[in-house]
Amino acid sequence: MPSEDHLFKDSSAAIGDFCFDKITASVFDNMVSRSVPFYSEMQRMAGEIAADFAIPGSSLFDLGCATGTTLLQLDSILHPDIYFVGVDNSEDMLEKAKQKFSLQNSTRKYKFILTDLHRERIVENASVVIMILTLQFIRPLYRTQVIRSIIEGMRPQSCLIIFEKITVNDSLFNRLFIRYYYNMKKQQGYSEVEIARKREALENVLIPYRPEENRELFAEAGFTHIEEFFRWYNFSGILAVK
Repeated sequence: MPSEDHLFKDSSAAIGDFCFDKITASVFDNMVSRSVPFYSEMQRMAGEIAADFAIPGSSLFDLGCATGTTLLQLDSILHPDIYFVGVDNSEDMLEKAKQKFSLQNSTRKYKFILTDLHRERIVENASVVIMILTLQFIRPLYRTQVIRSIIEGMRPQSCLIIFEKITVNDSLFNRLFIRYYYNMKKQQGYSEVEIARKREALENVLIPYRPEENRELFAEAGFTHIEEFFRWYNFSGILAVK
């Protein structure tokens, strides 16, 4: 059982920018399962889509792989001759992912890479690229560059699967969707204090785009088929095919 997330419970502690350090890594699996609506369904959908595009002899990249949950689930679904690459900029998160894979006793070829996506081109020979709640943490200044570097390393007819927190143009809907989201977090056991403190910590770190901004980003990079396939208030799933 993952440790329970109490990172923002202490109302007297100073609030800094949210980061994926050792403390966050220790509770991340619990945090994401309680903070992201339909997180397990996102994982299932990513696997279902990946199974239609993943080609033996190619690579599957999980960019922002965190503690490796997605790759672990895909390991039992996809052909063993698909090379898995997990990428993250948090050494602590990758350590968790490596521990999970070592316990899995997987015979698949895989590796984990510690880097920032905007610093170097990582993707190559990819039939599937997955980004679950990753793009929103990349500074807008770098997002075009990152998506272009991804598509350059993808094979023809390959896919990019993205889940993102989003915002919308209409302020009324934004307020409603945020309230519904916070209601969900309360139902998962988070207090008003925890929700408010985490919101403050994420304010300058997580920058959501509008759905049309994401679509434009992918179209300009060269994806020819782009469709939103999942939506829950202010969360979106997008499939883009090269």
